[in-house]
Amino acid sequence: MTTDIDWDRPKDPSSGWQLDHTRQYVASNGAEGHAWNGTHTLLLTTVGRVSGQAVRTPLIYGQADGNFLVVASKGGAAEHPLWYRNLTAHPDVRIQVGPRVMRATARTATPDERCAYWPLMVKEWPAYDEYQTKTDREIPIVVIEPV
Repeated sequence: MTTDIDWDRPKDPSSGWQLDHTRQYVASNGAEGHAWNGTHTLLLTTVGRVSGQAVRTPLIYGQADGNFLVVASKGGAAEHPLWYRNLTAHPDVRIQVGPRVMRATARTATPDERCAYWPLMVKEWPAYDEYQTKTDREIPIVVIEPV
């Protein structure tokens, strides 16, 4: 695990629905916010690749092979989301899934894993297929392996 990181005081989203969602999730210990718009979300805490500060992001997730899966879609934007760039620099992360908080290691799915996991994640959030059509980049799937 990355040392000298204050995992208990992460930087949350600056405003909007993601901030509201994160605050609700944390305040209720995952009782509110885990189930969201017909799917489930977790809170992913990464280490800022520039700041070195813990940064928390709510994300839709799926599960496979005992691991958690998240999609670095950024709504189909041309660039990867910041949280994804953070974890590629620092793969040690922390996740909260409902009331459970876990240390984990995050990595980009292999091409074979991505082929297997993409339909699973589209089932969780059908808009992922639309997001992929909006960008030239292949949207990564991240495998989060609890330690």
